[in-house]
Amino acid sequence: MTDPKLAQKQAAAKAALSYIDDGIILGVGTGSTVNCLIDLLPQVRIKGAIASSEVTESRLKSLGIEIFDLNQVGELDLYIDGADEIDADGNMIKGGGGALTREKIVAAACRRFICMVDDSKVVSSLGKFPVAIEVLPQARSYVARQLVKLGGEPVYREGFVTDYGNVILDTYDLIIDNPAEFEQRLNNIVGVVCNGIFAAQSATLMLKAHEGGVQTVQF
Repeated sequence: MTDPKLAQKQAAAKAALSYIDDGIILGVGTGSTVNCLIDLLPQVRIKGAIASSEVTESRLKSLGIEIFDLNQVGELDLYIDGADEIDADGNMIKGGGGALTREKIVAAACRRFICMVDDSKVVSSLGKFPVAIEVLPQARSYVARQLVKLGGEPVYREGFVTDYGNVILDTYDLIIDNPAEFEQRLNNIVGVVCNGIFAAQSATLMLKAHEGGVQTVQF
C-alpha cells in the first residue's frame, strides 16, 4: 500500500514541474519531498542545477544533471524546497536534514522560492518543530547557554557534521512571535553560523498537498 504522505509529496513535486521554465539553472533544496522532485527533473529541460547539499548534488549528478557553482551564475530565477513547518505568511522552519545554511544561501540568491509541503507541515505559528542552529564547534557550549537564556532547550545533534564542518543545536521550546525579528536575534549570537528560521528568505509560493489534491498559495 502506498504511504499517503509519500503520495502527497509526490503530488506536490509533480505540481512544481509546471513552474520550471526550459533552460534555467534551478536551485534545488534537500529532503524527502525534494527527492520526489529530483526524480521528475529528467521530464523538464533545465540547463542545470545549484544544489543545496552534498546529498542533493549526488542525487542530481546520478541523473546526469549538470551542477553549477553559485559563484559563477549570479542571481537565479527559481528555488524549490520543502519545509519542516510553514505559516500563513510563508515563513518557515527548515533544517531537519541539517542543510539549512546552504539552503538559505541558495534561497537568497533566487528571485522566487516555491515551498512544497504536505498539509501536516502547515502551522498557525512556528516553533513546535525544533529550530536547527548551525554553530561553529568551538562556540557550541556558549551558544547553548545563550539559547537557554532565550527560553530554548538546545540539544546537540550528536554524530552529525554539516557540509561546512560545523555542528547543529536542535532547539526546542522557542517562542517565535515575530519570525523575522527572532531569526535576526539568533543570528546575532556570536558563534552562530545560521539558523533554521526562514523569514528573510520566506517562500513566495506554497504547493500544499492534501488528500484532495494540491493547493497553490501565493504569498
